Amino acid sequence: MASLFFQRAGWALQITRTSRSISVSFSTAFPRRKVQRAITSGNSLRSSQGIASRGRHHQADLRTNFRTTKLYHAQQARAATTSAAPTSSAEPPPPTSERIQLSAEEAVRTDDLTSGLDDKPIVLDENARQVDWARSFHGLSTEAFSKEAAEALLAPIGLDDIEVKPDGIVYLPEIKYRRILNKAFGPGAWGLAPRGETIVTAKAVTREYALVALGRLVSVSRGEQDYFSPEGIPTAVEGCKSNALMRCCKDLGVASELWDPRFIRKFIAEHAKEVWVEHQQTQKRRKIWMRKDDQVKYPFKIYTPPTQGSGRSNNSKY
Repeated sequence: MASLFFQRAGWALQITRTSRSISVSFSTAFPRRKVQRAITSGNSLRSSQGIASRGRHHQADLRTNFRTTKLYHAQQARAATTSAAPTSSAEPPPPTSERIQLSAEEAVRTDDLTSGLDDKPIVLDENARQVDWARSFHGLSTEAFSKEAAEALLAPIGLDDIEVKPDGIVYLPEIKYRRILNKAFGPGAWGLAPRGETIVTAKAVTREYALVALGRLVSVSRGEQDYFSPEGIPTAVEGCKSNALMRCCKDLGVASELWDPRFIRKFIAEHAKEVWVEHQQTQKRRKIWMRKDDQVKYPFKIYTPPTQGSGRSNNSKY
């Protein structure tokens, strides 16, 4: 009996020859497994070479399978980790009927103006050449206006331009303030610059404005206007601006007579009257002030209180 033994780092081959047969023992380290086969052949050399070749191919297949299995498990582990972690590039879910309906409602929804208006003045850069009228006092009291402008601003107002409110307050309509400014400086040479955002309270709107004329700050004042329903807030915002213009014009001397108590008392005595009126729908009666040359307007009408000899009770509604 003869025996051959081959050994390497990863495998071992042992061939044993007897008189009639050859015994081959092959073992590898991937995994530890022995392959034993008994081959009967008349040509021992050919059998040995074939067995050795098949052993080498078997070892290569084992290594390939081992590496493929390890790579497969690694890929599966990475895939599981990736699917478990949230991704920022995931596409949003497709829109449903409820989502589409909600988006349509958001599109037509309007903001409640009673919570305030997002109209803060634009803040310019400190290095910009434009004047930031929201904060600047540029040109205030640097020099007097021209003689022509001063005459237009300080001219006495006509008695026909003065109006009387039902509570007896005399005033000049805001459009006439604008006419005086246009006459003094020219259209486009003056303007109102907001100095803050609009403040909306439960019943009123207020905002601060600056009157600018010929590129100079003239006056700063805060306007106000009452409103009775949220739908009237836009109109109140415009009235607030006109109220601020009227107050700013005081510093220019425009319609200064309306702030003089003696002039007011004289005008009321000569050009105003107090009358009884009755509301045509509610039949409520009260006294109101009006100009002597004006007529009572709808929904009121002139009411004549009964005299003592009319036979009616003195405990009437008036």
